[in-house]
Amino acid sequence: MGNSIGTIFKLTTFGESHGASIGGIIDGCPAGLELDFEKIQQQLDKRKPGQSKITTQRKESDTVQFLSGIFEGKTTGTPIGFTIKNEDAKSKDYTHIKDTFRPSHADFTYQQKYGIRDYRGGGRSSARETACRVVAGAMAQQILDRIGVTISAYVSAVGNVKLNKFNKDLDLSLIDSNVVRCPDVSIAEQMISEIEKTKKEGDTIGGEITVVATGVPSGWGEPIFDKLHADIGKGMLSINAVHGFKYGFGGVDISSSKGSEVNDTIIDESGKTKTNFSGGIQGGISNGNDIYCEVAFKPVATIMQKQNTINAAGNKVELEAKGRHDASVVPRAVPIVESMMALTLVDHYLRSKINKI
Repeated sequence: MGNSIGTIFKLTTFGESHGASIGGIIDGCPAGLELDFEKIQQQLDKRKPGQSKITTQRKESDTVQFLSGIFEGKTTGTPIGFTIKNEDAKSKDYTHIKDTFRPSHADFTYQQKYGIRDYRGGGRSSARETACRVVAGAMAQQILDRIGVTISAYVSAVGNVKLNKFNKDLDLSLIDSNVVRCPDVSIAEQMISEIEKTKKEGDTIGGEITVVATGVPSGWGEPIFDKLHADIGKGMLSINAVHGFKYGFGGVDISSSKGSEVNDTIIDESGKTKTNFSGGIQGGISNGNDIYCEVAFKPVATIMQKQNTINAAGNKVELEAKGRHDASVVPRAVPIVESMMALTLVDHYLRSKINKI
């Protein structure tokens, strides 16, 4: 029913924005993994609301509680259940849209599909669900840490304020040095100003996140329908507000280039290439080079301006939003993007182990 992702390392999430809690079940996690719970919580803290002046002021501790599959700090190989309580839901902020469809939200489509919808904060369609992905992604990363795979994501654009630098030219240790999570401090200040300006106007703004995975060996990925980049793309496009995905580029527009300009020359037996326009993937299988991609986010659909729409009776009405909302989703989406990359990579890592004798 579309609530799970993964083949071997599988995550199923549950819960709504204003329900008692959200949570998930992770199946297929290998036994004996000694978990660093502090690192899991650190990733959740990067995603949680109310963390800075440019994010929604909903206050959630986002403290994860594990229910099963862990004994004495180690995974047992059985399903891992976890929950995160909703502590600061203000459902009354949404009573005015009980019978009204918000523009560019999932209100209308959920009503059409199910014949019923939870209007409180968007219910299941809310980005609050992504906290579950961060828990699972942080655990997946701890598996990847054992084999030397690192993942870093950062904000590379907010509206027309663009970083225009390749990851090799950046100090990625500066990602968390500012609230917008851009590793260029000067550009970060411009991004923050753009978000603040947009918020004052009662509007929202889109942006882009770049993610880089290093240390991925060659041979991960399936050659036809489960190509590595296809599964990464599916994971990224499943994130709320994502409307675009591109892997490989190296700072150039590959689709308008010539083969002689963007073919990656192999220079040693490990698969290392002189350039990496392919983004570390060829034929749907990793080639041992860095994997990188860009994820584009649309502006948050809830704006603090009057909009025309229709209600459940089909009548035209005027809608003005209430409540607490992000002017731009990209700063809080960085750990979500990292998590979807980690979930996809760890699943293909485990799949690669069953393809050989």
